[in-house]
Amino acid sequence: MILELDCGNSFIKWRIIRRADAAVLAGGVVDSDKALLLAIEATGMAPGFCRLVSVRSEEETSVLVESLVSAFALEVRRAGPARELAGVRNGYEDFERLGLDRWLALLGGYHLVKRACVVIDLGTAVTSDFVNASGEHLGGFICPGMPLMRNQLRTHTRRIRYDDASAEQALSSLAPGRMTVEAVERGCMLMLQGFVLTQIEQARALWGEEFTLFITGGDAPLVNQAVPSAQVVPDLVFVGLAIACPLD
Repeated sequence: MILELDCGNSFIKWRIIRRADAAVLAGGVVDSDKALLLAIEATGMAPGFCRLVSVRSEEETSVLVESLVSAFALEVRRAGPARELAGVRNGYEDFERLGLDRWLALLGGYHLVKRACVVIDLGTAVTSDFVNASGEHLGGFICPGMPLMRNQLRTHTRRIRYDDASAEQALSSLAPGRMTVEAVERGCMLMLQGFVLTQIEQARALWGEEFTLFITGGDAPLVNQAVPSAQVVPDLVFVGLAIACPLD
């Protein structure tokens, strides 16, 4: 069995897959190293290999790796930056500066379709990346995601105060808000959807209709209805991780 980890700024996404056929046996999202160790232990499984991608600091990532090795005697392999891999060429001027989660997601997207694609990851931050039909990464965009937009307004605007339950209820509609929570949540949602739609416009200017739009990340469901043609692949980073960290 293989333990796969996507260590983001706020959460760690994990899953255990069967080595023979990559079937997902267990998985989830946790908010700390301790919670991760407890979640893996609770499965009763004993993965012998771990591959991970991390956008955390080197120190934080090393502490996590040491904890995993100590707790489960795993062999751990970490994804790293690359100028070119599996037919995809990193488009950043300094390729090591491209976030590893973005690199793996665009690597995974291109691997799935072998054609021009746009990969949009909707998490704490929202990122988009463009890859042409020959595997050339053209660059991308970064903007605040729903958590950042919401928290900035709630933190820096004195009269905006509401709880998470109210926020979730407010998103049941996109009609003009008649309460502050509705106005904020629906406004942020429309900004998120607008960003995605502008990425489609950019892609059409480049390639006409000859491209695939991938949507991934925790907030993918918030824009799915606005772009029904998109392929929603929740584990797109893990697709790229398997390419970057093969077992053989």
